[in-house]
Amino acid sequence: MQSPTVAELNDRAREVFRQIVDSYLTTGAPVGSRTLSKLGALGLSPASIRNTMQDLEELGLLAAPHTSAGRLPTQLGLRMFVDGMMQASEPSEDERAAIEGGLMGGAIEDALARTTSVLSGLSQCAGLVLVAKTEMVIRQINFVPLSPGRAMAILVGVDGSVENRLVTLPEGVPPTALEAAANYINARLAGLTLAQATDRLTAEVAADRAALDMMTASAVATGLAAWSSDGAARPVLIVRGQANLVESSVDLERVRHLLDDLEDKEELVRLLELARGAEATKIFIGAESQLFSLSGSSVIAAPYRGPGGRVVGVVGVIGPTRLNYARVIPMVDYTARTLSRLVA
Repeated sequence: MQSPTVAELNDRAREVFRQIVDSYLTTGAPVGSRTLSKLGALGLSPASIRNTMQDLEELGLLAAPHTSAGRLPTQLGLRMFVDGMMQASEPSEDERAAIEGGLMGGAIEDALARTTSVLSGLSQCAGLVLVAKTEMVIRQINFVPLSPGRAMAILVGVDGSVENRLVTLPEGVPPTALEAAANYINARLAGLTLAQATDRLTAEVAADRAALDMMTASAVATGLAAWSSDGAARPVLIVRGQANLVESSVDLERVRHLLDDLEDKEELVRLLELARGAEATKIFIGAESQLFSLSGSSVIAAPYRGPGGRVVGVVGVIGPTRLNYARVIPMVDYTARTLSRLVA
């Protein structure tokens, strides 16, 4: 069902709907006509409010969890509220200071983890940050023959990190070719990223400057390809503050589904990748994302940018659909802008 626009609601319907959503986001409880009438702001009788609530229910904006209960906003209703009625509030001075303080000092990876924790604490949701994996810069590489046609390639980065890969070698490559391949890489390609090393190898072989026989060149290319296919493309996902999801919810079954969803890092990364191309903060409410169709959760995410305005990652939060969107959306947006200033 396509959500009606705010402009299609008359003043009475708009105000009744707003008060129901505000009450739900604050308490999580259904809102009845008598409760709204006692608030006095509407100046309407319970019967008039009930009729308006019925109209809103027929539009798909409200639902009754039980026949005798009040009404709750539906996912469709929350989407209309967020897109057309919400009045966002900028982060307070203390909130801005906390976000900026988390980014001060240390390696960028540590700053990202701290900022995610700060965002989680401020929003009482789980904090998320998705960042492209930094491509390793080569210090040296070694090959250990294992059997005919197979070897272990050991890559050491300039940052001290070590990664191993099992590689399948072209037929007939002897151990001497592996040793020569390692010597070539360490002498000619050290200090380059994997992509740069591959480009240089291709250029030198084409210009006949590599001084490599065919077997050794094949071994070099195979060794570099073992990492190049997934080096910079594999993103890193940091999640902090899952305990907030348990503490803020009375629906433990939904929380269990949500924690299970968070374990599915691959699907969560796919969802956050949808926010990479967004110009502003992206909001996914409930079953709008298949990943959270059971847990009924919302994700608020915004891209942050590096040199040249290029998107380098996504920061955000995940929590119940009943969260303070007006406060949390600007908070995520401010975090993304602060991160962009740091890494630009």
